[in-house]
Amino acid sequence: MTIAPERLDGAAPGRAVEATPAAGRARRRCGMRQRAATAGLLFLLPSLVIFAYFAWWPIVQSFTLAFQQTNLVTPAEWVGWSNFEVLFADPLLPKAAVNTLWFTVLSLAIGLPVPLVCAVLMSELRHGGALARVLAYLPVVIPPVVAVLLFKVFFAPGESGVANSLLGIVGIGPLPWLQSAELAMPSLVIAATWSGAGTAVLIYLAALTGVSTELYEAAELDGASVWRRVWHITLPQMRGVILVLLLLQIIGAIQVFTEPYVMTDGGPANATVTIMLMIYRYAFLFGNYGVATALSVLLAIVLVIVSAVYLRLTRSWSSR
Repeated sequence: MTIAPERLDGAAPGRAVEATPAAGRARRRCGMRQRAATAGLLFLLPSLVIFAYFAWWPIVQSFTLAFQQTNLVTPAEWVGWSNFEVLFADPLLPKAAVNTLWFTVLSLAIGLPVPLVCAVLMSELRHGGALARVLAYLPVVIPPVVAVLLFKVFFAPGESGVANSLLGIVGIGPLPWLQSAELAMPSLVIAATWSGAGTAVLIYLAALTGVSTELYEAAELDGASVWRRVWHITLPQMRGVILVLLLLQIIGAIQVFTEPYVMTDGGPANATVTIMLMIYRYAFLFGNYGVATALSVLLAIVLVIVSAVYLRLTRSWSSR
């Protein structure tokens, strides 16, 4: 009788024979995954190159142009920090920063709850829900400039203006909407909210479909009111979507341009001058592209810091 030789490592001979095919299959699977990943990367490489050239390369050029002076025709001249010195010496910069912050605060105070309330009300409709969704999204379809021009007519001064005519029915007005330093910015916020709320409404409606109806049924059996159901069920279930839309709204409000440019051109008395409007003026009115780019770089840095701080502060709440 032949006795199988003993393994030096003490393992049974049969186990070594069985482990070899399994290890080979694992190596083959790993190799196949690596080849698939390499092939996918090669297919994706042209798109990455095109995206990097048209998206990231202009960003790199912007950081370079912030330290140069050029008219975009002749070769650029390196000026170092001179563009930033000119920018910080401009007395209008603090005013524009405060106006941008004020517009952002008003946009969040008006533009955040209005779409959410509209979405909750639409979700409760038993009939006409589709028509309500179309009407809610209709302002988004209108080109932004056209929408802003409509509101410029809406806020026309005197009793002939649409807004003043409506207020005159209840004995208020006429009000100098766009001609008043106090009312001009709220007027811009109303126009911006009307133009962009439709997208948020549809996103909130889509998120509401994911809320379990069993929670609402249990709350109704417990005698909870509509307000308590919204506060304790709807809002907690939608907090992830609300946080994302809030961040996007903050970024969009800080970069506001169309409303102040078309409706007031920064007036009256620079009450609606924003950072983006200053960038436009430096570049296309004064021809100082270096200072305009320097201000753009500062604005980008501020947006990155605000986004990072926001995500850090809301990380624990969004993960609940």
